Amino acid sequence: MKATYQKYILNFKRPSGTSRGVLTQKETWFIILEKDGKKGIGECGILRTLSIDDRPDYEEKLKWVCEHIHLGIDELWERLTEFPSIQFGLETAFLSLESKNPFELFPSAFTSGQKDMEINGLVWMGEESYMKAQIEEKLAQGFRCVKLKIGAINFEKELGLLRFIRQHFDANSVEIRVDANGAFNPKEALKRLNQLAEYQIHSIEQPIAQNQSDKMMELCLKTPIPIALDEELIGVFSIEKKRKLLERIKPQYIILKPSLVGGFTGTKEWISIADDFQIGWWITSALESNIGLNAISQWTFTLQNPLPQGLGTGGLYSNNFNCPLTIINGSIQYDPSVSWNTRAINF
Repeated sequence: MKATYQKYILNFKRPSGTSRGVLTQKETWFIILEKDGKKGIGECGILRTLSIDDRPDYEEKLKWVCEHIHLGIDELWERLTEFPSIQFGLETAFLSLESKNPFELFPSAFTSGQKDMEINGLVWMGEESYMKAQIEEKLAQGFRCVKLKIGAINFEKELGLLRFIRQHFDANSVEIRVDANGAFNPKEALKRLNQLAEYQIHSIEQPIAQNQSDKMMELCLKTPIPIALDEELIGVFSIEKKRKLLERIKPQYIILKPSLVGGFTGTKEWISIADDFQIGWWITSALESNIGLNAISQWTFTLQNPLPQGLGTGGLYSNNFNCPLTIINGSIQYDPSVSWNTRAINF
C-alpha cells in the first residue's frame, strides 16, 4: 500500500466571523491511499487555534503516518491519540479504499437519495445588518432550526436579532440555537443565559471558555436553557477522562465534531458515555471541505439521531469540490446522479 498527503487551502466566499476572529481561508490536508489499482481519500480537517493537534510537528506527523501506513488503521489510530484530525482522515481514507465507490463510505437510504437529514442553518457573526440578512435568508430557504454565532457584537444587538426571529416565528415553527464559542465572562454568564431564555432558545454551545469545570458545572446546574459542551471536549483523550468530565459537569448536550475528537471511533466513545448519563448529542462538521463533510454526513445518517445536525458548511468555499451533497428546505441531501470533481488534488 502506498500513502501520500497534500495540503489544500480552502477560500471562504465571504469572510466568516467567530468569537475567535474572522476567517478568510481554511487549511486542510488530504491522505491518499493506493493499493491494487484502487485509491482511497481522507481529509485531516485541522482548525488552527482550536484543534488540539495544531502543533508545529503536524506535517511531520502526516509524513510519519504515510511512511508507516503498513501498520494498518487500528495500530495507527492508537498511536495518533494526540492527533484527532489525522485519526479522522485515516479512518476515512481506509474506508474509502475498501469501498466500491471511494466516496460512498456508508451505503444507505441517504446515499441512494431516498432520505435526507435535517440540519441547522448557520448564521455567522458580523454587523447586525449582515446577521439579520443571513437570518432572513435561512428562514426563506426553509430552515426550521437556525444557529447563531454570538459574542462578537453588542449583546443587546444580538438579543435584538433573536427578538426579530421570535416576532415572526414561535418556538414551534423555528428552533433557535446559539453558539458563544466561550465568549461569556463567567461572572456575567448566568445573567446572559436568563436574558437569552426570554426568546425560547433550544440550547447554547459553550457559554464560557473551556477548562473551567467548576464554573461550567454550576452553570449547567442553574441554567434556564440547555447548555451544550463543544470546545470542552477537545483534548480529552481517554475514556476514563471523558466519563469523568461528563459526570462532573452534567451538561444537557454535547456537540461532536469527528475531526476534533478522534474521528468516528472517538465520537462513538463520547456518544456511549453521553447515553449512559442521558445527555443529548448531535454531530457537527468542523469546516471541512466536501470530502470530509461527505464522510461525516454519511456516517451521521447511520446513527439515526432525530435532532437537526450541524452539517451545513459545504457551501462556504469558492474552491470546494463539486459533489452530490446539496441542501434543500433545511435538509442535507445526497444526489447520486451528481459526479465528484476532485481534479484540483489529482484524485
